[in-house]
Amino acid sequence: MKDDEVTEINTEKEELDQAEIDISADVEFVEEDGEGNTKSKEAKLKEKLAKALEEKQEYLNNWQRERADFLNYKKDETARLLRNRELATERFIEELLPVLDAYDMAFANKDAWEKVEKNWRVGVEYIHQQLLKVLAENGVTPIDAKEGDAFDHNLHESIESVETDDQSKDHTLAQIIQSGYKIGERILRPVRVKVYTVKSTK
Repeated sequence: MKDDEVTEINTEKEELDQAEIDISADVEFVEEDGEGNTKSKEAKLKEKLAKALEEKQEYLNNWQRERADFLNYKKDETARLLRNRELATERFIEELLPVLDAYDMAFANKDAWEKVEKNWRVGVEYIHQQLLKVLAENGVTPIDAKEGDAFDHNLHESIESVETDDQSKDHTLAQIIQSGYKIGERILRPVRVKVYTVKSTK
């Protein structure tokens, strides 16, 4: 509700309050008049007063309803803006995930990585840590996963099954193919993995 609408409602309310006072004064005056048509005038004034009170209550109810609607709108709009901001953040972070994947690929071959010139290697590792820090400050963290963990469909995405004779390995992670990330408790991307399954005895 706009300020000028609230002002208009308040003005009308004040006018009705004044009308109520004026009518009450008229009723008191009529009661002291002593004329033969006193009762008729009194009845009309009371009717007028009742109507004014009814209109006053109607204005008040409308004002309260408009105020409640405005507060609900404001609450919904705040929630909508917050959700849009979260979605925009998620989309931006999702676009950064391939960059993190590139770092993972570079670090995966430890022997080759160790052969890279030390100063350059340390610089790249520092930039990677800074990127992870910025993401963490925005609620984004890697999903902890390692070989041997139990497969969890809420956190992991199986892209291949690896048969095994070892019953203890059944439905555990055989290999981490791609890191997963979450923002808060919401999964941005599950960890892509290979999963052990026990060989069929048939």
